Amino acid sequence: MSEPHGGQFALLAQRRFAPFFWTQFLGAANDNLFKFAFTVLVTYQLQLGWLPPAQAGLVIGALFILPFVLFSATSGQLADKHDKTRLIRFIKTLEIAIMALVAWGFYASQVPVLLACVFLLGLHSTLFGPVKYAYLPQQLNERELTGGNGMVEMGTFVAILLGNVAGGLLIATPEVGAQHVALACFALAVLGRLTAQAIPPCPATDPGLIINWNPVSETWRNLRLAHGQLAVFRSLLGISWMWFFGAVFLANFPAFAKEVLHGNEQVASLLLVVFSVGIGTGSLLCELLSRRHVEIGLVPLGAIGMSVFAIDLYFASRGLPPVAAALSLGEFMAQAAHWRVLADLCLLALFAGLYSVPMYALIQLRAQPTHRARIIAANNILNALFMIASSLLAGALLGAGLSIPELFLVVGLANAVVAFYIFMLVPEYLLRFVAFIASRLIYRFKISGDEHIPTQGPALLVCNHVSFVDAVLLMAASPRPIRFLMDHRIFRIPVLGWLFRLAKAIPVASQKDDPATYEQAFEQARAVLDDGELLCIFPEGGITRDGSLQPFKGGVMKILEGRDIPVVPLALQNLWGSFFSRVEQGEAMVRPFRRGFYSRVGLVAGAPLAAREVSPEGLRERVGTLLTT
Repeated sequence: MSEPHGGQFALLAQRRFAPFFWTQFLGAANDNLFKFAFTVLVTYQLQLGWLPPAQAGLVIGALFILPFVLFSATSGQLADKHDKTRLIRFIKTLEIAIMALVAWGFYASQVPVLLACVFLLGLHSTLFGPVKYAYLPQQLNERELTGGNGMVEMGTFVAILLGNVAGGLLIATPEVGAQHVALACFALAVLGRLTAQAIPPCPATDPGLIINWNPVSETWRNLRLAHGQLAVFRSLLGISWMWFFGAVFLANFPAFAKEVLHGNEQVASLLLVVFSVGIGTGSLLCELLSRRHVEIGLVPLGAIGMSVFAIDLYFASRGLPPVAAALSLGEFMAQAAHWRVLADLCLLALFAGLYSVPMYALIQLRAQPTHRARIIAANNILNALFMIASSLLAGALLGAGLSIPELFLVVGLANAVVAFYIFMLVPEYLLRFVAFIASRLIYRFKISGDEHIPTQGPALLVCNHVSFVDAVLLMAASPRPIRFLMDHRIFRIPVLGWLFRLAKAIPVASQKDDPATYEQAFEQARAVLDDGELLCIFPEGGITRDGSLQPFKGGVMKILEGRDIPVVPLALQNLWGSFFSRVEQGEAMVRPFRRGFYSRVGLVAGAPLAAREVSPEGLRERVGTLLTT
């Protein structure tokens, strides 16, 4: 796996990512070109008594989603068992065969054949989904994973947009539209197979896996596998909720454009364009905002934005005056009230991108490599079920008399409730959000040497103790959760105490004051390392009262007894004198604007030391050296 170089767009110049990206892009474009052109064909050009125009879109959508429910469990097993590149090439060859059948269906105007092809393309996408998301973490490292996912997410929505536009334009060509669609679909399938040929090998992660062909029992087993890692499983639920949320808006764009905004078909297309641009922009912003780490602190930020702009969309779109005739695109854009609607849609989608990309990256990073594809298959199953539930619930609410803006309001409010529930179940999201805010809005936080903080396996982090928010800033610097060994008195401080309890920090007292708490703290600390997690200790034993580095106590050695794990020295810089440090005669948090907000602070991580090389004096010297760099 290569080291990161440049930004996320630099990945497009690398063989490990570029052919895969274009294969995925072409496949998404082809799916949507075919589906949209077929929908237009049966809605406007063919008169079929057994498939009324009003039902065509629903039937096509249901046929496409059905394979995700039926075959995702099997596709996840195949992706874990076989080389992913060989599997991708097989899937893209299958796409060529399907598109050859599509071409015949268009030429012969055989709607039943084209409906069968919708199901087959759904199967094609079902097979490709687990491979797609399991391929990335094998080719990209932790610092590239967010950017790579952002590029794929952006590319997917751009491909959907271009596919829909191309499908609509081609099928509308007089007399020869169906033939042009047939040729375009076949050509894109062939081009996708050619790009797949350039994808580098991606070895199987569980070649000895015995395939269970029963989709029901395997689906249940996949969900149980995912549930074994609660942070991963609840992230699956969070992503599925995002698809529930997004499906409500995407499914209602045509009716929203016609009945609420009083626009024509071009206005409906504009809504899709604006939504796609928003998703793509939010997906690309993830790498910039996360500083090239998997930053799940963006997820609460995304959830807040989704609710805020969904609710504002209700207020922006209610009470628009009716017009005599449907507005053209130019007429629609000429009215200032419509710009607020477009801004709400764009920002809603942008925050959905901020919400979803870190969740995908977290699943890829935390899921066990041997069954990562099966976890992603479980995600696809849940996504499909949530989208079906979204359609049923939205239909029921509209049937009960809600207007489309009121539906958007209900979903926006529901999103706030669901997000709060998820963040209480998985406090790591909320903790990282607090750390994200502190390190970007309260301070200008610069991190150096963060590549020394391990992304896998146990490690002991050793840091100087300058303020009451040291742990919060360290959370922001690490791609993984950190458990902290902290003075028991800090848990009495309002807000901060609650935050550290949420972070499962371990309270410790001196052996003299409370021998039982002292022993219990070190027992818990050793258990954290034995479980393969990160543990941080502040060996000075308390927050400095004069800004100088105090002597390190022997707790480090007690934790390391009999353990051969890396010890990473850390140094927090420029925090002394801030509001949260003990600069006021040994007191902190006395003068709110001391040194002001957004002051520069830093963290320097040094190269890991072997446990056998560690001593309290040597660690203090190492941290002191880092403080001056």
